[in-house]
Parts: sequence; C-alpha cells; structure tokens
Amino acid sequence: MTSLLNRIARPALMAILLTSVAIQTAQSAQPVQTAQADGGTGLGMLALFKSSATGSYMAGRQALQDLRTDEAARYFYQAAQSDWNNPILVERAFIAFAADGQFGQAASTAKHLLDLDSHNELAELVVATEAFKERRYDAADSKLAAIGQESFTGVTASILRAWALVGADRKPEADAMLDKLGETGLDDFLVFHRALMAEAAGDTDQALELAGKAFDAEPYVARIVEVYARMLANAGQMDEAKAAIAQFEENGLSHPIVSMVRDQIDAGQRPGIFASNVQIGAAEMFHGIGVALSRDGNPDLSLVFLRLGLYLDPSADVIAIALGEQLDASGQHEAANKIYDGVPATSPMKSSAVVHIAQNLNAMGDQEEALRRLGNIVATRPDDLEAISVLGDMQRYGEHYEDAAATYTKALELTGGDKPADWRFYYVRGISYERAKQWPKAEADFLKALELNPDQPAVLNYLGYSWIDKDLNLDRALKMITTAVEAQPQDGYVVDSLGWAYYKLGRIEEAVSTLERAVLLRPNDPELNDHLGDAYWKVGRRLEAKFQWRIAGAMDETGAVKERVALKLAGGLTAENATN
Repeated sequence: MTSLLNRIARPALMAILLTSVAIQTAQSAQPVQTAQADGGTGLGMLALFKSSATGSYMAGRQALQDLRTDEAARYFYQAAQSDWNNPILVERAFIAFAADGQFGQAASTAKHLLDLDSHNELAELVVATEAFKERRYDAADSKLAAIGQESFTGVTASILRAWALVGADRKPEADAMLDKLGETGLDDFLVFHRALMAEAAGDTDQALELAGKAFDAEPYVARIVEVYARMLANAGQMDEAKAAIAQFEENGLSHPIVSMVRDQIDAGQRPGIFASNVQIGAAEMFHGIGVALSRDGNPDLSLVFLRLGLYLDPSADVIAIALGEQLDASGQHEAANKIYDGVPATSPMKSSAVVHIAQNLNAMGDQEEALRRLGNIVATRPDDLEAISVLGDMQRYGEHYEDAAATYTKALELTGGDKPADWRFYYVRGISYERAKQWPKAEADFLKALELNPDQPAVLNYLGYSWIDKDLNLDRALKMITTAVEAQPQDGYVVDSLGWAYYKLGRIEEAVSTLERAVLLRPNDPELNDHLGDAYWKVGRRLEAKFQWRIAGAMDETGAVKERVALKLAGGLTAENATN
C-alpha cells in the first residue's frame, strides 16, 4: 500500500492543492466594488455577496483542514451557491460533503460537477459508488470504465469496477482487468482483494489460495489474519486457522475481530465468510486505502475514502473506528465520539469504541469520567488488554502511579510477560514505579524490558538517565544513552540525557556542546534549559548560565524548576541547589 501511494497518490493530491491555489488566485484578481463607488446601486450588493462567498470559501478551507467536516460542507456549499457554475467551488463543496458522510448531497453535487467538468475522476468515483450501492452494477461499470488507471483515483476506480463486474456475475472480466492492472506493479497489493472477490463469487479454492499468499506477505495485518483464518476454518482446516491466529498473537498483537474469530474456532464453529456480498468487499477496499492515506498524511482525502467504505457497508464497525481515529488525530473528539457511540453493543469493536470515548473525554478535560468508564470496562471484561493498557496510561498521566503499576501488572498477567512486545508494559510499569519512588522495582522492570527488546531507545534513555541521576553505573549508562541518541538523534530529551551524562562524568566541555544541541531541539523545556545553565556555570560562563536559568524559571509551569533556579540566580550553583 505504501508503494501504491508513493507511485500515484502524490500527483493526485498535488492536483487538489493546485486547485486550491487557483481559486485563491482567481478570487484575489476579482475587482472589489463598494456601494459608495457605484452610488449605492446593485453593484455594491453584488460585491458584498462576492466578498461573503470568498469568506465562506476561506472558512471552509480552514474547516476542512481541521477536519471540521460539517462546517466545511456548509461553508463550501454557501460559496458554491454564489456561483453554481464554478467547477472549483462546486468541487470543494462535493469533497466536503463526501468527507462528512453526506452522500445524498455529495452524489448530487458530484453529478453537477461532472456537468461542468466531465473529467473529474473523484466525482465519477462517488457517482459510480452510489450506483454500486444500489446494485446497479452495469451503470457503475459504465461510469468507472471512463476513468483511466494512471492516477490514484483511477486505480481505486479499477478495483471498484472489478467488484461491480463480480456483482454482475462477470468475474472472468474482472480477473482479466485486474491482471492488466497488476502488470503496472500492483499485483502484490491486489492479491488480498482478489481473494475476497473469489470468495464473494463462490470460488472458495481460489479464495483460500489467494488469501494464503496475502497472509504469507503480511501475517501481522489484523484484517488479513481474520479473513485467512475464516477461510481456513470454513474449509474445515481448524488447526491451520488456529496456527495463523497464534502466529499473529505470539508477536504480542491483538485485535477484537481476530479474537472473535479465534473464540468461534475454539468453540468448534465455522465463522462464516467475510465477503458475503460485493458491497462488503468493496467497502474493505475503501477501508484499506483510507487507512493508507491517513498514514501518508492526507487526512481529508482519507476521510472521503473511509466514508465511502462505511456508506457501502454501514455495519463495518472496523471502518467506523478508523474514521473516528482519523478525527481524533485532528482533535475533533466530539465528532469522533458520535461515531464511537454509534457502534452497537453487540459488536466486537464496542469495547474499543468505549476505550476511544474515554480517551477523548480525558483529552477534553473530564478525566474522572474517562477513568470511570475504563474502570467499568476492565471490571466487566478483565481480559480486555486494550482497555487495561489505556487505563494504565491514563492513570500514569494523571500521576496515579501506584494504581498505574497495578494496572500494568494485570496486563502482564494477561500477556504472560515473556513476549517481545511485552517490553512496553515493563517499561511503563517501570516509569510508574520510578515516579512512585520504588526504584528497585523500577530498575528491575527496565532491565526486563531491555531483555525483551535490547535496542529500544526509550528504555535505554530512561534507565541510563536514571542511573546517571543516581550516580550509578555511569559508564554503562553513557553507552546506553549513546545508543539511544544514535537511534533518535533529533529527540531533544534523549540528547539532553547524553549531555547530562557527560556533565555527571565531569566531561563538561562535551556536556556544554551536547546540551546546547538539546536546547536547540527542545527550546521550551525548563529542565533542559536548567541543565544547560548548570553546564555553563561549570565552565565559567556565568552570565549565560543565569540567562538559561531565567528562561527555565519563566517556562516552568509546575514550580519545581522555578524554585530551584531562584536559588541559583541568588547565590550561583552550589552543591545544595544543583540539579539532581
């Protein structure tokens, strides 16, 4: 999927960017006439209307950038109404409607856009998706056939067209078209979707063969594991299905849909086919592309594709969760929670949805309610690793360190504590113990984390820094932090740890240069500025030391650094007021 995006996504996205630039240029070139200039005639009102349309466009552009899609749709539609024959304005409104999931409006606006610009591929894709949803497969095929395969939207349209051909009982034509598409270098990407098409068409042998190839290529993608295990179990190959899931879980991975299939297989049940109709299969195609777009840093276009997937399969709660996560990443927590609230209680994704709701409540400042909800999940579902993990993190962020350590212990009891991925639970439990002033327990957890993941930079840095602060194992700590810096040279905190290690070892000149680099990377951190001030004092740069201490005190919000640097500013650096 990443190679697919690199090959064809960026040109398509650049075209959208250029469209935005074009409209700004066109608007800035429009003459502005006022009521005073024309003596109070209708021309002044027309100028005011145009100015309002420009304001609506600019507000819509910002709203879409923030993923406030409901506002974006409203603003862009207002702008488009001022000039309903302007394809640029109509395109913006259409995209905003699609990103907000208003598909009635999106489809009708797309049809009008195609009257203005018959080559708009994204509009053609949405109109064809509407026909596909209504099972008008021949109409969808006809519309999609007009889109070439050279662009990102074109590749997506080709896959959707193949699904339409399968829906119309024309699978050999779909296979031939995908064979041609695969010749462009996309064969590996297409194999999973071809497996789903074979399943939907009733060719279970071919479906299983292709799903096996997809699994061999990507055995740690939850959806691929789920589908492959389903197909194996449905074919009576229960042991093979269990082995596929075990391979996934033995690497410390988990997902509700995989767990659901595992439980069904353990109970001797055949879980049923995934692509029971072509709408479900095509929805999964939109899901996969939408997630890839999100990871590639294209959130607005990602929303369009995720919404298309949910439009085709409203029961696809995995897509709903992905959609909510995209909104979360842009800070649209209330909008995301509306989506999470819509996940039914019977869904295997409901627990994940409630966890996300709790995280959002915490982000919006209601930590008490967030902890209550997570506590309820853990109490009723004591084997829900995701809920337990998030609860521990939230307790730790809230400085309930002993509670957090106890919660992480529950997580380790569930995982067994000996898988490579378990390093993370030892690490965060170690932080909790360290913050709770239980150093022996913390040190043991950090060492266990490194045993499971020897080169993990976060653990190397935290343990190394802690040892240095306590004047323990200084040479080993220096080696650990040096390794962490090599892995994360742009992390100011890690670079600061190395500088502080040099300081503690008496290598002050090296400490100064390294701490200066750390402050350049993290200029607004009070601790880093305090460290640099101490190093400057040691080498006799007293004025610069006091300057750094003043910065540190001014930026400190908790008071600990402010109190420390006040003593240094009054009497210089002494053994009593030195940074620990």
